[in-house]
Amino acid sequence: MTSPGSSAARSAAQAIDAIRRGWPIRIADAHGAIDLLAVETATDAALADFSGNNASDLLISFERAATLKLVGQKAAAAPGPVLVASADAPDLSYAVAVADPARDLAYPMKGPFRALNLSAPDAGRAAIDLARHAGMLPAFFLRETAGPRDIVTTDAAAVAAYADPASLQIAARARLPVAACETAEIVAFRSADDPGEHVALIVGTPDGRPPLVRLHSECLTGDVLGSLKCDCGPQLHGALERIADAGWGVLLYLRQEGRGIGLINKLRAYELQDQGFDTVDANLRLGFPVEARDFAIAARMLELLDIAAVRLLTNNPEKVARLEAAGVSVTERVPLALASNPHNHDYLATKRDRTGHQL
Repeated sequence: MTSPGSSAARSAAQAIDAIRRGWPIRIADAHGAIDLLAVETATDAALADFSGNNASDLLISFERAATLKLVGQKAAAAPGPVLVASADAPDLSYAVAVADPARDLAYPMKGPFRALNLSAPDAGRAAIDLARHAGMLPAFFLRETAGPRDIVTTDAAAVAAYADPASLQIAARARLPVAACETAEIVAFRSADDPGEHVALIVGTPDGRPPLVRLHSECLTGDVLGSLKCDCGPQLHGALERIADAGWGVLLYLRQEGRGIGLINKLRAYELQDQGFDTVDANLRLGFPVEARDFAIAARMLELLDIAAVRLLTNNPEKVARLEAAGVSVTERVPLALASNPHNHDYLATKRDRTGHQL
């Protein structure tokens, strides 16, 4: 695998930038290479140039293909990205309707769809990962490589190495008085490729006991704007108070908005929730897994802070399992009980009933 921080790994960052700008990219794997144009940022002119006015098939995630009832076809049956045969001519509006679940109720009669075999399956998986890293819908126009040309190129190994937790390092630290603890210290972490910086807030002084640790994923709407749709804001402040009461601990603030799918996609999920889907089904309809966060990042942050064992403040047993799988000893799971409100009651029930949260 490409080593973190190498020029090959950085090619993944260049590919992310390219698809956000609406530029085509090329991804290679051991089976071959494919050229891709992100549906979300494509224009009619860019699509015409990309396809040469010939049909361009669509690459979508397995979760999105399941929503579109494609996984019963042999070519789409195994988990992994699905290649959908295109219409006779490139059609951006059709592709957007396939990619964007907000249009599912307005355009319920899409199809019929025909799944195709994907010649470079690892490159296809890498493309879906790039879309998630970019905070975009996981859908691309696809063509077989058109030979040498000026195009941003990466490979599946580089995408896998992108933002590898091993490349995370401490970038800065400073005293930061906060309401819960006037002697707190903030520590910022940065990796070579990922522009998102994670932070740790250290509260209190080590006393020989495993610290009380909270993994808190960024939530702009809840943490900053006071959204009532989720419990993130109250969890953040409640966790800081619990850590301060414990005498010492750490809050890890992870830049993984929307359970790892990004702010824009999280707001798209909110739109689907307004149509009646719960938070789990909304993520799946968007084409993402229910849980896309990388808790190995938290383990690396703790390693850099010389913390090997923790008491984990969480209602999510999966966090315990994934943190332990990344090498951190969790000596105790400490629940965080908070009151619900009329706007997040169903959301909290979904977390309890469908994702295993418990007090």
